[in-house]
Amino acid sequence: MTEFDLLITGHLVLAHGEIPNGYVAIQNGKVAHVGAVDSGLPAARQTEHYSDCYVFPAAIDSQVHSRSQKGQEDFIWSTRSAAAGGVGTIVDMPYDAGRLICDAERFELKKKEAREQARVDFALYGTVHPDDGAAKIDEIVAAGAIGFKFSTFGTDPERFPRIPAYTMHDCFAAISGYGLIAGVHNEDDEVVKHLIERVKSQGRTDYAAHSASRPVYAENLAVLQVYELGADTGCRAHVVHCSNGRGYEICASYQRQGYPATMEACLHYLVLSEEDDVSRLVGRGKVNPPIRGKREREALWQHLAAGTLTVVSTDHVSWSLDRKSNANMFDNASGATGLEVLLPMMVSEASRRNVPLSRVVQVLTYNAARLFSIQDTKGALEVGRDADLAILKKEPYVYDGKASGQNFSDWSPYDGRTIDYKVKKTMLRGNWVFDGSNVTAEPGSGQFIRPLSTAGLASS
Repeated sequence: MTEFDLLITGHLVLAHGEIPNGYVAIQNGKVAHVGAVDSGLPAARQTEHYSDCYVFPAAIDSQVHSRSQKGQEDFIWSTRSAAAGGVGTIVDMPYDAGRLICDAERFELKKKEAREQARVDFALYGTVHPDDGAAKIDEIVAAGAIGFKFSTFGTDPERFPRIPAYTMHDCFAAISGYGLIAGVHNEDDEVVKHLIERVKSQGRTDYAAHSASRPVYAENLAVLQVYELGADTGCRAHVVHCSNGRGYEICASYQRQGYPATMEACLHYLVLSEEDDVSRLVGRGKVNPPIRGKREREALWQHLAAGTLTVVSTDHVSWSLDRKSNANMFDNASGATGLEVLLPMMVSEASRRNVPLSRVVQVLTYNAARLFSIQDTKGALEVGRDADLAILKKEPYVYDGKASGQNFSDWSPYDGRTIDYKVKKTMLRGNWVFDGSNVTAEPGSGQFIRPLSTAGLASS
């Protein structure tokens, strides 16, 4: 009779249902069996009972910026926040300060540096420089890119460049043969830049000026461009953050036509609203595309409940507070933290809306693994997958990102909010990496994750 290394019991939350009194058997860092306690417990060298807790698969954060500002968190801190928040894998974006990840040499250097720092597993997006077009895509794929990131809007010509539609078409065509996703920042460059100048000329610089300069229609024009490029090239076109309900309807229409279109929401769009939160947060609530009103927020929850929302991420970035505290909304950096609260806040908000928790698993874990072609090892409490678990208990608390001690930043847009569920423990590949108070994983213990579809291209 097989004796497993470890048994974890508790209320299992799976992608397609729940086992209220279940167990996960772990062997050699992998899920070896999942079942109901009532049917009898298998033999194990160690058993841990969490009868008053939920047992989730650890989350996959599909969008993290660990290096947007030099001298800030880097992987040493982003993966610490992840471990404390029940996130077992982060997918990092290629827009590093001073180093656009647009060729194999830069990709390999980032991979090496991240391997030395990471406390949880990580994957890396690649991108292209506008001058290179598709020329470097093959070498970045061979280096292990999880996918490619583009932007229809130009934030900075070197750090965060706009990729014109004709160049993006060439890139999509090159990527399609590898089965990887092309993720795109979705804002129409011409519209937004024109409206920014118009709003400024009116003397508007308050919190609402930001959304006025980046309206929903500018977002959805870019969404249509992305999906049309995907339709023409056969590439898996993915919109990396959509703030409005109509955008998800557009995505669903392409899916009905048979195209592999996917769409991502961010935590801030599902939790915050312009009138209640950005109005008081001002620069700390500035993200691109903007946080919309409560009506759009609830529309996103409806899409999540209906299954038309593919994944939820944080778009996490730890800007220093001086970059987020200007009274002039336009002079603030865009982006916010969220890794530590992604899973517990999603569980809390879903519970308040009576959304099945299996939907949370789908958008945070199951769908993400399939989106990035890593479902052979990640994304589910299923036999053969990595034993990545998060134990959550209903234990309401008021969040304070600085006081938690798990974040580089001393601010969070979620400070002061009551979260109903707390992460009590996080497991990565069969080892506990967070004990409820301390991150126990050492820097360098995280592993680099590459997609299954390109695993034969390189040995690293």
